[in-house]
Amino acid sequence: MQIIHTVPELRNALKSRPGIALVPTMGNLHAGHIHLVTLARQHAPCVVVSIFVNPLQFGANEDLANYPRTLQADCEKLEAAGADIVFAPGVQDMYPDYNAASHDLGQSMTINSPPVAKELCGASRPGHFDGVATVVMKLFNIVMPQIAVFGKKDFQQLFIIRELVRQFNLPISIVAGDTIREPSGLAMSSRNGYLTPEQKSAASALNACLRKLVDSIQQGSTDFTALEQAAAQALNKKGWVTDYVSVRASDTLLPAAGQDTRLVVLAAAKIGSTRLIDNIEFSRT
Repeated sequence: MQIIHTVPELRNALKSRPGIALVPTMGNLHAGHIHLVTLARQHAPCVVVSIFVNPLQFGANEDLANYPRTLQADCEKLEAAGADIVFAPGVQDMYPDYNAASHDLGQSMTINSPPVAKELCGASRPGHFDGVATVVMKLFNIVMPQIAVFGKKDFQQLFIIRELVRQFNLPISIVAGDTIREPSGLAMSSRNGYLTPEQKSAASALNACLRKLVDSIQQGSTDFTALEQAAAQALNKKGWVTDYVSVRASDTLLPAAGQDTRLVVLAAAKIGSTRLIDNIEFSRT
């Protein structure tokens, strides 16, 4: 497995590769990431995993400085998983006009995400998905993959990346990997490492709340607003600070209407100081 840090070196290494699958990550890898690598291996002979903590998608009061950076441990996991190349660039490699003294990225051109990017997680994280879409477009242009693999855990991100590929006519197939969970039902996340043992035990309530909401819809409940409010109240009573619980049409990510049959329920909430997200995609008759 090669570990590459610069764009020219990566492009040179990929020149003769016949088929490439990209798995973009921010590192601090867990079993969910490794599942995406395994999935990528099924779709292409060369698997590139990028590890880059992207400053452009972090807000002023978010955890950029403290986000875990565990490159050596990540590379050991990726080598065991069969990755061919790890691309771990510095900020200067991804943002050519970066000013290290002022920490100004110098990125005057960014992707303007669709309106849905300002809802759900985007409502409380202004500009987040513009930052995600911009760095993903950079990675697509650097790696030039035929396949890119993203997890379903961040369903809104997956939707926006699919729109990016569709609207810019990119010759890339997006493969979605299922959410990998702890035995308790808690979705695996790099941010789970911030949780105390007591918080981690209590965090399973997020998925349990969504499963209860799904059950209610599949049993015939159609007042989605009331269901959302009840789910948020239930989380808050357990000590969470709920950002949102929302029932959406999975194909458009618009608020679900009575005729929609392919749905996704999404939630974001804080337990302690840690913000967690989860979702469940499902169909109803």
